[in-house]
Amino acid sequence: MSLPSAGTDPADRPGVAAFDFDGTLSVRDTLVPFLVGLAGRRAMASLLGGSGAELVRGRGRSRDAAKTIVLRRVMTGRPAVDVAAAGTRYAARLLPGLRPDGLERVRWHQQRGDRVVLVSASLGVYLRPLADELGLDGVEAVELVVDADGLLTGAMTGPNCRGPEKVVRLDGWLAGAGLDRSSIELWAYGDSTGDDELLAAADHAHRCGRPPRKSGDRRGVRITG
Repeated sequence: MSLPSAGTDPADRPGVAAFDFDGTLSVRDTLVPFLVGLAGRRAMASLLGGSGAELVRGRGRSRDAAKTIVLRRVMTGRPAVDVAAAGTRYAARLLPGLRPDGLERVRWHQQRGDRVVLVSASLGVYLRPLADELGLDGVEAVELVVDADGLLTGAMTGPNCRGPEKVVRLDGWLAGAGLDRSSIELWAYGDSTGDDELLAAADHAHRCGRPPRKSGDRRGVRITG
């Protein structure tokens, strides 16, 4: 993949690059393996039932509903500190397997001085430590409710971060940074229909090609646009 030379004109608007994670920076879904690691494969299969298939293969509202059910079944009553520790360990395992072309884009934006933020329907509990390791500027992801005793309730703090919600979450992050979409040059990267609205909101939209099917196989890896 050929990239423009790094560097920005001071007269240009500040740049922000919003990246999806699963399938865009990672080579596959990352939520289900994380949940399996927490619950165990056998327990996970028992807990999920038909909801597991919807979570992996479903679309739109059916996938959102399945995610709500799965998170409630797997996460309810778990100490938040234990899940956070598991998320940090999981992030360390994910880092070596991230897509080389996606990381190349991240580094290019960082060299330009752009702010880079993850906007993902995956869990913040592992995306935040991963983003810290990559030197990213922010994470907008699925966050989990913690009760007064430090236990997870199994609920998400808000809507699933996909589709139109990705734009809502990005706008919130920009506002917190003293920015808005009219004042920046926005780049967006995604690979699925859940990223359509985010891509449509960008000045530069990049639909990612199919990740490699197996480790070490880079065939079919490309980012277009």
